[in-house]
Amino acid sequence: MFVLFLLGTVFLLCPYWGNLQDTLKETEIMCYKCRKYHLGLCYDVMKSCTLKHKQSCAVENIYILTRKGKSMYHYSKLSCMTNCEDINFLGFEKRTELICCNHSNYCNLPEGL
Repeated sequence: MFVLFLLGTVFLLCPYWGNLQDTLKETEIMCYKCRKYHLGLCYDVMKSCTLKHKQSCAVENIYILTRKGKSMYHYSKLSCMTNCEDINFLGFEKRTELICCNHSNYCNLPEGL
């Protein structure tokens, strides 16, 4: 009797399975993915990635340091990154700025560069 009850429940829920999957897909956040992005162009293949658990869209802005200590924008890397945190890395010849976001689709497109 219990088996018949379970079987009936499965048949009742099956017509709604596709709707449940569509709802889950609508909440996924998409990000741009490019190894070398500069002035609105991807100098590689522009792809996209879907955020997984503990991931954020990320943009790594690479700057070259001049002899006078100023930063000159060089290019950006776009990706999905796990445990992403906004941070600046400063080396002897370059500076890397990491910016993370997950508030909307394709939020990792650099602005004003």
